[in-house]
Order: sequence, then structure tokens, then C-alpha cells
Amino acid sequence: MAGKATSIEDQIKKLFERGMDLDLGEVKIKEILLDIGYYRLGFYWHPFEADENHNFVKGTKFSTVIDLYYLDVDLRYLLIKYINRLELHFRTNLIYWVSMHYDNNAIWYTDPSIMSNEYLKDIKAHYNKNFKTKNIQISKHHIKYPEDSYAPCWKTFEYYTFGSIVKIYEHIIDQDVRKKVSLQYSMKKPDRLQNFLDTLVFVRNSCAHSGVIYDLHIDEGVAGIPNIPFNNDYSHSLDSAIKALLYLLNNISNTRKNELENKLDELFKKFEGNPVIKDIIEKKLGYSYIIKK
Repeated sequence: MAGKATSIEDQIKKLFERGMDLDLGEVKIKEILLDIGYYRLGFYWHPFEADENHNFVKGTKFSTVIDLYYLDVDLRYLLIKYINRLELHFRTNLIYWVSMHYDNNAIWYTDPSIMSNEYLKDIKAHYNKNFKTKNIQISKHHIKYPEDSYAPCWKTFEYYTFGSIVKIYEHIIDQDVRKKVSLQYSMKKPDRLQNFLDTLVFVRNSCAHSGVIYDLHIDEGVAGIPNIPFNNDYSHSLDSAIKALLYLLNNISNTRKNELENKLDELFKKFEGNPVIKDIIEKKLGYSYIIKK
């Protein structure tokens, strides 16, 4: 058997034996462990572990672990709000510019002359009976037009996830059509926009599923942003993904871009006086206080 359940009392004892400073007091720590959970908090005390036996670096405080946890929570809520703003804008522009190019084909996303075979091979598995019945406007469309196999893209895409919308953009065959969309974000190369979008889908999904994001690693890395250097020349950090988001937002609304940047500054600057969390923000997340000031 892989393990057995441990009482709150034993969890606290284990933390103490491993060297954690239980500075919040037993009553509060019990409350937190019952609220957040020992296993989940392990993602946040992991940076403070000194060895493979999970002993803690001397001076590690329980309160510092909780500070890191709530930094992560606040950051997730903030990022998902502004990525959702981008999602709406991208969906609208994808629909508009591609539909205007293929103005006699409202279901261009099903056309093998427009979309790659790799994309189309799975479309029927997604656009199936369940999809037609559970989404109200799609259901109404097929009741009104029973001969239609698919609804127009402006109806259908409202029920697609951000990831699904980005996947459609990826699989449009004509690169000039893709460029019409990328130019809305001041990008001449569609593949650069694709990289930004893929990155932000990954970040959004991590946020939406309560993933740990303060040390999120972007596997592919973020493509270069004109006149915006990555901190430490590292393109795989969450901060690099945030820079991509800020760049795209700036092409939607300078106000929204500045708003997000200011809120991020406010959030991170709460920890300027906490050298432990500040170090994690700079080294794990990739944010630089020097550049932002």
C-alpha cells in the first residue's frame, strides 16, 4: 500500500520534526491544514526543503509557506481574468477576419480546402450529438435548419474553449489568412502569435485547474517580443508568459495592459520586505523588481 491517512496532529508533529517553525500557532495551523490540505501545501513548502528526506532549511516558517500559497492564488485569479479578456478578443477577430475572407462559407472551419486534415479528422468526434443538444444556440440552429451538419462559426465558436479556438487558428492552411489575424496584434508572423497563444492557453489551463503557477515552466519557451527583453534571458518562466500577455493586451487596450501591469506590481511589491518570498518571485517566477521600478 502506498500510504495511509495521517491525523492533523501527526501532520503538525511531522512538520515540527522536519524543522519547520510553526509560528502561526497550533490552532491556526490546524485550521489551515483542514482548509487547504497537507498534500497541497507540500507544493509550497517544497522550495524550503533542504534534502530528500523533506527536512526544512533552518528558519523556515509556516507563515512563509502560507504567504507563498496566497501569492499563487492571487496571481492565478489575476491572470485568468486578463487571459479571458484576450480570449474574447481573439475569438472575435478569428471569426471576423477568416469569415470575411471566406464570406460565402459560414462553416469554413469544416472545409478541407481551408483546414488541415489533421484538424478535420477529429471534428465529428467533437461536434457530435451531445454538442448539438447541450449548447442552446447550437440546438436552436439545428432545430431551425435540420439539414445543416454544422452551425456557422460565429455560433459554434462561442461554445469552444480557448484551446479549441487557438487550435483552429493553428490549422488554417492559408498562411496569408492567418496573417490577417496576427496583424491585429502587430505580428507579421502567424507562428509567433501561435506561440504566444499556445503559451497562454497553457497558463490559463493551469490557473483554471488550480495548478501551482509561481514556478510554472513553459516547455516550448516564449518567442521573442520586440524591444522587450526576458529577465535573465530566460523565455521559459511565467514572467515571460506574462510579458506575452501584456504585449497582446496592449494591442487590444492600452488601458487593460497598464491595469494588469499595475496590479502585478502591487501584488509582487507586497513581498519586497520578505527576502524569502522575494527571492522565489525573482528566481522561480522570473519577475524582476529592478526592471519594474
